[in-house]
Amino acid sequence: MEGWNKTGCVLCAQNCGLEILVENDRMVKVRPDKENPRSQGYACRKGMNVIYHQYPADRVTEPLKRDGDDFVPISWNQAIDEIAGRMKELVGRHGPRCLAYMGAGAQGGHSEGAFGISVLRAMGSQYFYSSAGQEFSGIFWVNGRMLGKQYIPHLPDDHESDIMVAWGWNGMESHQIRRAPIVLKGFSKDPDRKLIVIDPRVSETAAIADIHLAVRPGTDALLAKAMIALIVQEKWENRDYIRDHVAGWETIRPWFEEFDVDAALKVCEVPYDQVHQVCRLMTTQRWCVHQDLGIYMGRRSTLNSYMINILAAVCGVFAKRGGNVIPGMLMPLGRHADELNPKNWRTMVTDMPPVAAGSFPPAVMPEEILSGHPERLRAVLVSACNPLRAYPDTSAYEEAFGKLDLLVVNDIVMSETARLAHYMLPCRTFYESWDGTFFPETFPEVYFQLRRPIVRPPGNCLEAAQIFTRLADRLGLIPQIPQELYDAASGDRLTFSARLTAWAAKEPRAFAAMPFVLAKTLGEQWDSAARAALWGILMTAPKAFRENAVRVGFENTPDQGDRIFQALLDNPQGMWVGRVDPAENMAALKTPSGKIEVVIPELADEAKALDAQGESEDLRLPSEFPLILHAGRHTRFNINTLMRNPGWNKGKRACTVAVHADDAADLGLSDGQQVRVTTAAGSEVGELEVSDQVRKGTVLIPHGFGLIYDGKVYGINVNRLTKNTNRDPLGTPLHRFVPCRVEAA
Repeated sequence: MEGWNKTGCVLCAQNCGLEILVENDRMVKVRPDKENPRSQGYACRKGMNVIYHQYPADRVTEPLKRDGDDFVPISWNQAIDEIAGRMKELVGRHGPRCLAYMGAGAQGGHSEGAFGISVLRAMGSQYFYSSAGQEFSGIFWVNGRMLGKQYIPHLPDDHESDIMVAWGWNGMESHQIRRAPIVLKGFSKDPDRKLIVIDPRVSETAAIADIHLAVRPGTDALLAKAMIALIVQEKWENRDYIRDHVAGWETIRPWFEEFDVDAALKVCEVPYDQVHQVCRLMTTQRWCVHQDLGIYMGRRSTLNSYMINILAAVCGVFAKRGGNVIPGMLMPLGRHADELNPKNWRTMVTDMPPVAAGSFPPAVMPEEILSGHPERLRAVLVSACNPLRAYPDTSAYEEAFGKLDLLVVNDIVMSETARLAHYMLPCRTFYESWDGTFFPETFPEVYFQLRRPIVRPPGNCLEAAQIFTRLADRLGLIPQIPQELYDAASGDRLTFSARLTAWAAKEPRAFAAMPFVLAKTLGEQWDSAARAALWGILMTAPKAFRENAVRVGFENTPDQGDRIFQALLDNPQGMWVGRVDPAENMAALKTPSGKIEVVIPELADEAKALDAQGESEDLRLPSEFPLILHAGRHTRFNINTLMRNPGWNKGKRACTVAVHADDAADLGLSDGQQVRVTTAAGSEVGELEVSDQVRKGTVLIPHGFGLIYDGKVYGINVNRLTKNTNRDPLGTPLHRFVPCRVEAA
């Protein structure tokens, strides 16, 4: 591992290719990997500073158990024995609904999800909470209704498009697509293409746009409805596409035929002529849209996604080159958890279904713990995430976690959440572990990178997948594995596969426990449960992936998965492992009709009622909170809570309270002074930044700060200003519309 190692960034979903220099078993230098086929030599400053993530001062290297207000080191055997004992006791006394797993959301470590969820399911619980439920419940649910399955995403086919629409997304700072700044600048500078930005403020992306619709905060759904109505009233809809590929259009068309577009656009505070121009472009050229948290965590979150999806369907851009396409993937990111299926649980107190990758929204967890309900949550396993800094309403989480009978945290550091745990279990970092890049962010090619350890883990750290395997073993969740499988694991992989298949056919418990079986056999040989699970995933990949793999040269034979696995080992920079047939993209839909189904009965009343008058009344702010807080600004200086050491931002104004100059003047405030921001949830104090990028009447604070590092708190924890109850009906917190006030501290 000494010298330059090909790997990937673990700080965001793009997982850009990196090369990292290792000297004396320590990462010392980072550069972009020019041979990575997806990122092609691009990396942002976050990836270039990933060494700060790898070496935090508060690293934990041995299991810890709470002893009063302190922690004491214990052995792995003691930790696993005691945790398993408490889990059995609690589930035996209160039933499986008392248990939840929160994890699988780390951008460099999704493999643990198979293990954590398997433990949860084997104990009889369905309560899986993840960051997907934090941000994407609305869009997952809408896609489930319109495209057929909640795990079917759609992404912009930007390299074939004439127009990129960035809606609620500041890609110049937050990425979210591969090489985002390069792609966006390409649209901006090309005279034959256009970049359209729909965002309340003059973001870094809006600043380079051809057209910027500076929509009023909270009116995105109204604007999208007005755009659909304008297209319908001008008779610009793509009728051939609608006839061939859209089901239910005649049912919802009346919502738009008599809609007052002009009145709606006045409420949205955007010029009619500019919107008319955008709608004409959308109906005459190929366009794609990329949405982000400005939509997903904005007011009317789920309705935003619904209306934008209808707009795309009316214009005929779904599943078409240059539009929004359905990518290929190694495996679905989660399951289809249709809440209409009575087998899928709902939460006991908040009656919330799981929708985002089959996960529940973290915003409801405090209520599910504090409710006093006899089947309330009593035990939570938290892995590779930090709810006290990542999820809404830190105060509610602190109270709730303090009432748990069992809180177990797997992490690399003594995080704010770990400080409240009964047991803190030390994980290997993502540069000490095997894992992969699962995000389906390319089209038509399917990309995968098998990231390997490049430095040795310190102390007694384990992969999160290994921790869950030990726990499953102690809980009795793994069937007895015959010695011949252990023996075969040290030899040829295909021989092992044959013996595993033969044994599993006779062992009824084998399939449900397969991640653990692989971890205890191949994983023991490789010192990696995650690597063993990745081999298993490739060996049992879905039919669609196997067909895509054939298009890049992997013949569809019984050993196809093993050959892909070996190719990934031989190409540490990552590679194309498949290719979608663009001409058959519509076949990826899973709806009963085989078409895009635009009727969602649960949203029909809200969609029909949405109009200028109602929105004008609902948007009025209370007198005590006259400003709108945008809680979670994306910048190049924040990356959730993954970089704890503030040294990576030395000399930068990384965490400020940003307001428009006019608001600062009206409040008698000046740049650089300390100000207090107050919401219904609480108050925080920080440094004021006066910026023309901020829309008048709004306040911007980034997420991922307020971290305790070396005994000091750095920046504002914006989640102390958000209420977990200020959320969409599907649980997404409305962080982009939080009424607030600002005053001198």
